[in-house]
Amino acid sequence: MCDMHNFSAGPCVLPREVYQQAAQAVLDYQGSGLSILEISHRSDDFLSILAEARSLALDLLHLDKSKYKTLFMQGSASLEFLRVPYNLLKTEAGYIDTGVWSSKAIAQAELFGKVRLMGSSKITQYRTIPELVLENSSLDYLHFTSNNTIYGTQFNEVPKVNVPLVCDMSSDIYSRTFDYSKIDLIYAGVQKNIGPAGLSMVLVNESILGKTNRVIPNILDYNEHLKTDNLYHTANVFGVYSCLLNLRWLQNQGGVEAIEKRNESKAKLLYETLDTLDFVETYSDMNCRSNMNVVFHFNNKSIDAMFDDLCKEASVVNLKGHRTLGGYRASLYNALDIESVHVLIEVLNQLEKQV
Repeated sequence: MCDMHNFSAGPCVLPREVYQQAAQAVLDYQGSGLSILEISHRSDDFLSILAEARSLALDLLHLDKSKYKTLFMQGSASLEFLRVPYNLLKTEAGYIDTGVWSSKAIAQAELFGKVRLMGSSKITQYRTIPELVLENSSLDYLHFTSNNTIYGTQFNEVPKVNVPLVCDMSSDIYSRTFDYSKIDLIYAGVQKNIGPAGLSMVLVNESILGKTNRVIPNILDYNEHLKTDNLYHTANVFGVYSCLLNLRWLQNQGGVEAIEKRNESKAKLLYETLDTLDFVETYSDMNCRSNMNVVFHFNNKSIDAMFDDLCKEASVVNLKGHRTLGGYRASLYNALDIESVHVLIEVLNQLEKQV
């Protein structure tokens, strides 16, 4: 049984066994007599952790290791908004605007060159995935955000382009099967389906790097991090180790293919319930609903307090929507058990009797 039913959009719930293994390592890493917090980032122990994590990150997405490399970076996805154009934007890049996070990425890219908007759902208040204007072009790359945590929208397929493709997959990486090999650079803040907050993970096809003729500070240069085997800077040892534990857990569940089925079941259950309640409105268009972030609100604000009280009684936590939109948001990340969804549905059914 779950003690708490945590629907946080991030940092998100991780598997209980990952917490237990990480906690044990804090006390004593594999019988070494040392805490994972005090082992050197240059030690054989950590080099083994890093190598396995980098390898497993690619294996789970079936990416070719002769082309793709993994980096665990400090700064989370917000720094990748900057680091991507620093490394890739020579003249002009294309961006698809689907909300707050893509807008932040666009703002950073505009510091380095021209940005062409290839599609935007702003006109629908970001309830949809936009129609894309993807003509053959000489763009340096096209950037899109695969899942939008604030508005609850999600791309159903990879955009078809003839230029390098970059994707912010912070909130749905490892949650579903996708044609990952069509994307040349994938980045994600790890605090959703990978590990604890404070890191980003970058999966990059090396062939797209080194073409801007720009002098890039080492700490921001993907090539510099690749040359030093992801050890240019002092690594976040505990963060990378926790990511490894979670990636191992995912592999033991049957990989992305197996977890996708569980995620689809959770989302289907919740959406079906919300759709039957006449006092609830979901935010995103039905054709592009996210399986990770279910965004909804009540059509009468007076219902909020009743719902909040019922959630508290049922130990359902972290449902408040993003400050940009308000309302509620149930995030259904990989480690959230379907039991928690059933508990939330029971709360909604109780609420129906009170309104």
